[in-house]
Amino acid sequence: MSNVWETLIEVQNGFIESFNRTGTEIYEKGMDRFNSPGWVNRVWTSDVYRRAHIDVVDARETKGLWMMHCCIFPHTHNPAPIFGFDVIAGKNKITGCFYDYSPAGDPEHPLLEWFAEEAQNLEWIKTRKLPDWAERIFSTSMVAAANVSNEDELAQIINMAHHGIDTYLMEVGRTNNTANDTTEAQNYYCENQKQNPHTPKVMASLGLNEEDVAIFIQKCLFPEI
Repeated sequence: MSNVWETLIEVQNGFIESFNRTGTEIYEKGMDRFNSPGWVNRVWTSDVYRRAHIDVVDARETKGLWMMHCCIFPHTHNPAPIFGFDVIAGKNKITGCFYDYSPAGDPEHPLLEWFAEEAQNLEWIKTRKLPDWAERIFSTSMVAAANVSNEDELAQIINMAHHGIDTYLMEVGRTNNTANDTTEAQNYYCENQKQNPHTPKVMASLGLNEEDVAIFIQKCLFPEI
């Protein structure tokens, strides 16, 4: 499989087009530090969602790897789940892909029901067992795939990424102003994400400064309200 990177960059561009269409790009304080050759961070907000963030590390030439993180938080008056899509890939295979609509208010939200039905149709040759911090915040339907190295699985990931973000952006605003305050739930998600020991290790292995990575994870990747 020689088109993994090219295909994933198409997914990245599709996400960006979706955010440009539905929101307004903003410049968060301190984020400039984490935009440099090979490391891109962009953030959007809109009436539909509170914060959408894309983080891409392009280390294809230096490390033979490419990584993308995308997360969308609903407004705090919306009990909808949090959208998350993470992928890291070498030239010929996806090392890991994680995709979820994570509960952050209403455990029976229609988007969670949709995601559970969608995930039932996905099959992977190899899956990953989730650690405790992940089990506390991710849905039971979360997609965790590893060592994706054939065309069918690649196509499955691409289709679910496009379909998942389109559905989320189309539906998430329907439950705006139906919750008192979901700040605690969204912060709990961020607190647990920051306990992931693999995030700093992976980013450091891609050649990023360890001090920058630590600050980035705390203040920009999963900022608490």
